[in-house]
Amino acid sequence: MNSREHRTYDLLWLSIALLPLIGLSFMLAVPAQDYWWYLRLGKDILEQGATPLVDTMGYSRAGEPIFYQQWLSGIIFYLVYQTGGVTLTFLLRAVLIGITYGSIWSLMRSHVGARTATILLIILGLATSNNWMIRPQLFAYPLFLLCLFAIYEWQKGNNRLLFLLPLSTLLWANLHGSFVLPFLLAGAALVFGAEKLELNTKDFLGALRGLGGSKKNQAMFFTILAMLVASLLNPHGLGVWQYLVFILNNPSDYLFSVEWRPPTNEGWQMNIFFVWMLVFPIAAAFSKQKLTWLEWVLFLGFGWLALSGVRYVIWFMFLLAIFTAKLVSEWSNAFVDKPIEKINPRTNMALAAMLFLVPLILLPGIRDSWWDGAPDLYELATTPIEAVEFLETHEDLPGPMWNDYSFGSYLEFMLPSRPTWMDTRMYSFPQAQWEEYVRVTNADGWQEMFDREGINLLLLSQAAQPALIEAVSSSPLWCEEYRDEYAVIYSRCEVK
Repeated sequence: MNSREHRTYDLLWLSIALLPLIGLSFMLAVPAQDYWWYLRLGKDILEQGATPLVDTMGYSRAGEPIFYQQWLSGIIFYLVYQTGGVTLTFLLRAVLIGITYGSIWSLMRSHVGARTATILLIILGLATSNNWMIRPQLFAYPLFLLCLFAIYEWQKGNNRLLFLLPLSTLLWANLHGSFVLPFLLAGAALVFGAEKLELNTKDFLGALRGLGGSKKNQAMFFTILAMLVASLLNPHGLGVWQYLVFILNNPSDYLFSVEWRPPTNEGWQMNIFFVWMLVFPIAAAFSKQKLTWLEWVLFLGFGWLALSGVRYVIWFMFLLAIFTAKLVSEWSNAFVDKPIEKINPRTNMALAAMLFLVPLILLPGIRDSWWDGAPDLYELATTPIEAVEFLETHEDLPGPMWNDYSFGSYLEFMLPSRPTWMDTRMYSFPQAQWEEYVRVTNADGWQEMFDREGINLLLLSQAAQPALIEAVSSSPLWCEEYRDEYAVIYSRCEVK
């Protein structure tokens, strides 16, 4: 197989790998949790010419200091939404997913044949698709793979791509709070990245000092310094690191957000995660291919993170897939990736182009022309579209309003004239407020709280607040104004 045939063969299998993943990304509805308030943030920044320093979205914390580290993500999401609406928004997600998983396929391909890389990638994509929500973390995925690629090249003696690390850090520090991850990758590479690592005291301290090590270590040491400088190139300077420390120690996130809790073996996607994690050491024990010190350190470090919180699972899965490809390479090359004698490059290119384009028929805005029963664009249980339209046409209803927190994000963008009591910005609300929210949601002391706060309007979730809805419905103090499958609106009768 000549180089041209090789490239077209790889391109064909890459298109086969990405076909179901891109198609799936077009099918996944947008949950309201974070997306809409990021649109509001981007809109506010562009209109005001600055990142807000105090809370302006809700009234319960109005005027209180707030920190928006992901300001650039908000601007991008808003501009994309304004330019092309839901169609361009879903296309943006598909592009980011394609780049991310295409990069993983390429890294796996350096160990195994195209067919095995495709099989592993499809399994990986299906297992991690629950992390494809339209939120700033999407921008971090390809940056993570870019950093990993640069480190692998550095291990091979190619220092020319190390500039990708500070460049990625510069973008990452303005896009998502996980910007510490490239430092974990680079730090591990500095200490454990030697091809043959002998952990004696002199070499270990030399690696840590960087300047006392080899030229390769010196290059990584100065790269990490450049990364630190790059992380400070943001509207908040050193504040992004203070924000990171705050988030990692914020009780509101750990107590009330599921993604900060340790993963449990519930659901088929988590089944794949736990099975893969358990099988991996067995494969490592029997494989003739051996992981490097750096790869084992990354496996253990990111594995510990994954078992500490759901939000870290996807980073570990990325690494797990690449390391698995290395371990199974001898077996896969013998049984799965046997060479093909005859390859037609033109046919490969034509098929690959077709497979890359096929998922577009599922893109919102295109699928509407042929699919009457297409999936909902938004997760309606957390996106009260019709209820908010009702509020928009009934400005006479009294305020202030108390709302289900998951509804808050959508309200803040679509109906800013109705400030929210709470939303999905977990870190911006103190623990005491979250505890009170939980009590009221469970119909405990709700009337007392509404009287104390002067609440005159309620927007409640049918899915998340059935006990509260039942209690309010039974009270003569509240009049039902609106009800649908997802939301109920009440107003205080005496102030109508």
